[in-house]
Amino acid sequence: MENQYDLIIVGGGPGGIASAVEASLFGMKKILLIEKGENHSQTIRQYYKDAKRVDRNWQGQTIEFEGNVEFFDGTKESTLQHFESLLDHDGIDALFECEVDRVLKEEEGGFSILTPQGTYFAQNVIVAIGKMGKPNKPDYKIPPTIKKVVNFNPYNAHGQEKILVVGGGDSAVEYASELSNLNDVTLSYRKESFSRVNDINKETIERYDQEEKLRVRYSTDIESIENEEGRVKVNYTNGYHTVYDRVIYALGGTTPIDFFINSGIEVDEHDLPVTNESYETSVKGLYVAGDIIYKSGGSIAKAVNHAYHILKDITGKDGGLV
Repeated sequence: MENQYDLIIVGGGPGGIASAVEASLFGMKKILLIEKGENHSQTIRQYYKDAKRVDRNWQGQTIEFEGNVEFFDGTKESTLQHFESLLDHDGIDALFECEVDRVLKEEEGGFSILTPQGTYFAQNVIVAIGKMGKPNKPDYKIPPTIKKVVNFNPYNAHGQEKILVVGGGDSAVEYASELSNLNDVTLSYRKESFSRVNDINKETIERYDQEEKLRVRYSTDIESIENEEGRVKVNYTNGYHTVYDRVIYALGGTTPIDFFINSGIEVDEHDLPVTNESYETSVKGLYVAGDIIYKSGGSIAKAVNHAYHILKDITGKDGGLV
């Protein structure tokens, strides 16, 4: 069958690419990587400024690579080039601009992968889609006329914009910090101090605030938003308002819980997939890799290691490089 593969990988970030490469090295002949973006590594392409450093050891985590794929300290550009070259391994097909709706386990074994471009079939599936799923939304109405500039992730920001980031967790702090390199950023948090962010992010956002790279508004809540000539007028509960080019909500709920549920994957109390030591989910033959495994603390290096352990489990081999 034309659409029949040994392995299908959903997600074209570092974890997905590493999974495809490991599969090739472990001897799989037909491998398909499906990515909803127009190219691989969309997070790095759109979220990282040009020439941004990409470190192997991120946020103080020292990770030893356990498999056949590594990456090294470098820049946004060198990291993208490295992952680009990895996709040239034999047997790897890539399908871009194709979003997977769900993965269904067939009674006779194997999986159907449902997409708008057709249904694909595989004996095993690895989901490496990252955390950008269905987010929590504010209680007040978002006017349809400004939905293009009211977002739930930072990927539509162009640079040189006046942006409000709303939230008080790690995602909100990371969005604000990165966006401040190219934009005029304000971070709005309804509490008087950050209590849900890791120490590194807390130190970064406080330093950026003191250095006036961005502004942090504590104890600030939003009553409503409205269209102000194509921009977003934000009305605060204290009676004041400010107009922004773009508003980005980071209110949690970014784990792709709907995808998990639709694919029959059991999740825990944090909406994270339940896995065994080889990152296999409650659905036999369906694995997850990358930061969707963690509530926080994922990294490129961890995702790369996930790929190796998953392929060892799928093939029953030890080491790859067949």
